[in-house]
Amino acid sequence: MEARAQLRYARISPRKVSIVLDLIRNKPADVAMAILKHTPKAACESLEKLLKSAIANAENNHNMDVSKLYVAECSVSQGPTLKRIRPRAQGRAYRIEKKTSNVTLVLKEKE
Repeated sequence: MEARAQLRYARISPRKVSIVLDLIRNKPADVAMAILKHTPKAACESLEKLLKSAIANAENNHNMDVSKLYVAECSVSQGPTLKRIRPRAQGRAYRIEKKTSNVTLVLKEKE
C-alpha cells in the first residue's frame, strides 16, 4: 500500500529540488517534515506542502497509520521550460530559460 502526491510545473529548477529530496529520501515522514522546516533552501517550502498532501492522502484515502509512514520514493523530473528574452548590447537578445519541475513523492507504511 502506498500514498503518492505530485507537484507539477513548480517554478524551480529540478537540480535545486533534487538536493533537498536527497535529504528526505527513506526518512520517516515526521523526520522529513522537520528537515524541510529547518533547511534554508528555496525548494523546501513547496516540498513541505507536498509532503503534507501525501500524508493526508495516506490517512484519508488509504487508511494508513501516520506514525508508521516513511518517504519510500521521491523523484524530480524537468517540466516545460519558460523561454524569456533579455535585451543585450547592440540590438542583440539573449535567451533566459526558466526551468520548471515535476516532483513525485511516495509514502509507504513500515511493517
